[in-house]
Amino acid sequence: MWKGYSLVLLSATGFAFIPIFALYAYDNGVTVTTLLFLRFALAALFFFLYLWLKEKNWKVSRSHLLYLFLLGGIFYMMQSSFYFQAVKYIPSSLAALLLYLNPIFVAIFSFFINKEKLTKHIIIAILISFLGMLLVLGAPEGKIQPLGIALAVGAAIVYSMYIIVGNKVTAHVPPITASAYIALFAALSFFVFGIGSGTLHFQFDAKGWLPIIGTSFVSSVLAMLTFFAGMNIIGPTKAAILSMIEPIVTFLLSMVFLHESISSLQMIGGLIVLSGAMLVVTTKELKLKKKSTSISA
Repeated sequence: MWKGYSLVLLSATGFAFIPIFALYAYDNGVTVTTLLFLRFALAALFFFLYLWLKEKNWKVSRSHLLYLFLLGGIFYMMQSSFYFQAVKYIPSSLAALLLYLNPIFVAIFSFFINKEKLTKHIIIAILISFLGMLLVLGAPEGKIQPLGIALAVGAAIVYSMYIIVGNKVTAHVPPITASAYIALFAALSFFVFGIGSGTLHFQFDAKGWLPIIGTSFVSSVLAMLTFFAGMNIIGPTKAAILSMIEPIVTFLLSMVFLHESISSLQMIGGLIVLSGAMLVVTTKELKLKKKSTSISA
């Protein structure tokens, strides 16, 4: 069991490094599009190599391929773009925190799309997270620009749509295979967008390759593999709750590497936001347990 917890914590730490790597890449002349293209291209190369050596089979049906394109080429591409742009305008710790509003949006979208009931506990959780965000955004500490807030919240909204569609796909496609195709389609989308917009170029400082490789392997390949491995041991709910330590780790990393600061009021607000998101996850798990119990009875 402890192995599972350790793997998920390692995954959260890997993801927490994303804004740190991104800002170092920008400082060395790497554009957002170039960074994201190389991140996903290198990750896709590794995943397909892994599948070729270990699984010997990476074929998927045409219908699943279409969904994987939607996940990687549109949703993940948009989510990554919004998130990586957000850290240009707001502290990285705040961007990471806002991304973890996604369980709230998943609950709301599930109500409209999947006709799932918004229970009293989920409504309370949404209100708790909203209260936490008021504390975070209303506190005077740090440079908080509205565009950065909008981009980070936009990333959370798109990511929630990615989760809803992704849950249907991963029920039929193995996680590693899905990750390979998602990374491939995301890389292709950034390549096409970069060529069309003129934002894809490789005239950057050689030091820029260090954060690029870090983003691809530490924050993509390693983070994904350890999350799936840990989730297989401790289950999806515990993994989702434990991974919520990511914005806290990002905050600690941003203090060390970027010298960012956060007020005590913002810190309290951040913990309230995460508490609300955690309540959504645990409430949904209780609903699933009740369903399975009633079916077995």
